[in-house]
Amino acid sequence: MTEATVPIRLLGISGSLRRHSYCTAILRTLGQTIAESATLEIFDLSSIPPYNEDEEGENLPQAVLDLRQAVEKCDGVVLASPEFNHGMPGVLKNALDWASRPAYRSPFAGKPSLVLTASPAFTGGVRAQSQIAETLAAMLAHVVAVPQVVIASVHEKVADGRMTDPASLQFLAVAIDALADAIALRRLARPAIA
Repeated sequence: MTEATVPIRLLGISGSLRRHSYCTAILRTLGQTIAESATLEIFDLSSIPPYNEDEEGENLPQAVLDLRQAVEKCDGVVLASPEFNHGMPGVLKNALDWASRPAYRSPFAGKPSLVLTASPAFTGGVRAQSQIAETLAAMLAHVVAVPQVVIASVHEKVADGRMTDPASLQFLAVAIDALADAIALRRLARPAIA
C-alpha cells in the first residue's frame, strides 16, 4: 500500500464539553459523512487539567500525553468550536497550550489543521475562528487556507445529534477536501525531507 492510498486519519477536537454540543454533533456527522475516504476520531478534552508548566516532563498528566499522541498519530486535525464572549472557549485554549509544547516541536508543527466554528448567533463564531487560527499559527500548525467555515444559527441546523443542513454539509465537504489536499501534499513532501 503506497502512502497515497493509506486512508486519511483525522482527529476531531470540539471546543465544547457540553453533552449536547453542536460542535461535537458536527464532528460526529462529519465522521459519518467521510467514512469511505477517511476516519475521524473525536478527542474528549474533559480530562485535560489546567495548564501548569510545573507538570511538564516527567510529571506530564496522562490526558495531556494522550492528546499529544493523538495529534502526532493523525494526518490532520479538525477543530470545531463555539464562541464564548467573542473568543475561543478556555477549555480549547488550555488544550492547545498543552499541545503546543515543547515549543517549536509540538505535534501540531506542520500538521494540516482545519478550523470551523458554530454559534446560534448570526456571526457563526467568526471571532473565535480568528483566535484559534492565530493560536495554531503560533504553534506552527499548517492552518488550511479556505474561506472561514462558520456555521451561523447552528441551533436550527442540528437535530438529534446530527448536522442536518444540506448547505452547511456541502460547505464542510469543500473544506474537508482542502484539508485532504494539504495532507496529500504533506505526504508527498515527507520522502524528500527524510
